[in-house]
Amino acid sequence: MYDCGKIAIIGGGSWATAIAKIVVQHTHHIGWYMRRDDQIEDFRRLSHNPSYLTSVHFDVHEINFNSDLNKIVEAYDTLVFVVPSPYLKNHLKKLKVRLKDKFIVTAIKGIVPDENLICTEYFHQVFDVPHDNLACIGGPSHAEEVALERLSYLTVGCSDMEKAQSFAEILNSQFIKTKTSTDVIGIEYSSVLKNVYAIAAGICNGLKFGDNFQAVLIANAVQEMARFLQSVHPIERNVYDSVYLGDLLVTGYSNFSRNRVFGTMIGKGYSVKSAQMEMEMIAEGYFGTKCMKEINRHWHVNMPILDAVYNILYERIAPKIEIKLLTDSFR
Repeated sequence: MYDCGKIAIIGGGSWATAIAKIVVQHTHHIGWYMRRDDQIEDFRRLSHNPSYLTSVHFDVHEINFNSDLNKIVEAYDTLVFVVPSPYLKNHLKKLKVRLKDKFIVTAIKGIVPDENLICTEYFHQVFDVPHDNLACIGGPSHAEEVALERLSYLTVGCSDMEKAQSFAEILNSQFIKTKTSTDVIGIEYSSVLKNVYAIAAGICNGLKFGDNFQAVLIANAVQEMARFLQSVHPIERNVYDSVYLGDLLVTGYSNFSRNRVFGTMIGKGYSVKSAQMEMEMIAEGYFGTKCMKEINRHWHVNMPILDAVYNILYERIAPKIEIKLLTDSFR
């Protein structure tokens, strides 16, 4: 069995905190990179993240905090990246230590802007990390529910099944069940698309569409997702598995979904800027929409929901008009 060695968390948000909670319960030691020293000092003093999931308490003696990314990367074998995708490049600009020999796990549900690459491909192309040293975490998994120890299911994707299984074992607990997959590309793209579709669901909610239409929207969304995944990575997969459809459902329907909340505000008439200012956390689907639209210019997949969300967010088409056109295309 592959040994994941010493594990470090890269990022200080709610999902990073939830994953840290899971991992440290198993390993009793983690490294944790947070960019702000004041956040680290408050965390040490309070024994919880001062900004996110404040009800989750840690034994801070089990955590090696550091605001120097190079020191964390140098000292740890497995690096779990949980930073918002728009900020990943800026964090990695500070890096002087080689990543090639590390086991990289991305829990980022987004695409690297400008590069238009899913995160594992970005690590592969820019930092020369081999594909069998790259993994991703997917699945219906709101950080808030993990923090409350509500039963959740996660999928670890990696081309090396032994490494996937080893990391899955670290995540396993009484309230976390895990499975493994080799479909890294499919898991990453579906985790981006479900954020886009959750924004669409939120917009429709803000426009006062009911549950009947929401069901039709999600049914069309999973078909759209399947068409795209089969075009970019044509393998045999069951798109109704929890890591694809399950993640789409929870993000599209849950009140914990920041993308749905963001979409609801847009549907109610907020501008993109005012919605972003009012939210305390980043709705990655906003950035993911533009990236996916640009990526699909190469693939030419029929994606009317993606197009509608893009037109509302970036072309400033009135939500009422754009969603009316979208409803006419559904059956």
